[in-house]
Amino acid sequence: MKIIMLGAPGAGKGTQAKQIAGKYSIPHISTGDIFRANIKNGTELGKKAKEYMDQGLLVPDELTCDLVVDRIGQDDCKNGFVLDGFPRTIPQAEALTDALNKLGESMDFAIDVDVPDENIVKRMSGRRACLDCGATYHIVSIPPKKEGICDVCGSELVLRDDDKPETVQKRLDVYHEQTQPLIDYYKKQGILKSVDGTQAMEDVFANIVEILG
Repeated sequence: MKIIMLGAPGAGKGTQAKQIAGKYSIPHISTGDIFRANIKNGTELGKKAKEYMDQGLLVPDELTCDLVVDRIGQDDCKNGFVLDGFPRTIPQAEALTDALNKLGESMDFAIDVDVPDENIVKRMSGRRACLDCGATYHIVSIPPKKEGICDVCGSELVLRDDDKPETVQKRLDVYHEQTQPLIDYYKKQGILKSVDGTQAMEDVFANIVEILG
């Protein structure tokens, strides 16, 4: 079962991807993890990726795709995998389709966790983080016992810059411009399924399990 997770930043696709991986015993593959593993292991692809990352540049599509294809060619992906955070653009999606075609394979599902922008802005701007121990909270859904104070270590909680409404909206704009077209791309391939991401997490997961059958 080969699955791509789609959805705006903050839609909860990473959480769902991890649960799918756990339920179906397939690897959860995120590009960030692949980059880190290859850099840590000093692979040729990892060295190339590091050159770009050290300069604060995005890793080019072709190289990102090579890294992903290398990862999905490993033994633990024999029964499938969940891709999270890739592809992000049409060129990446086309490169992935071509690479899989060469292996005589194709993706089975592209699952879009659909959440309206205003819900995401509200959801993200309610997040609070402890910079000391890394614990995260949400003022509505997972509030700390004492307002503004971390339950774990007693430090002050902060609203991170990347969770501020204006930053979230900017990330959403980039998503709509670059990644939204993927929804049409996979719809044309006949593998797109949408779930309502505004529901409770367990309900979203139940919907996804129903789709995967």
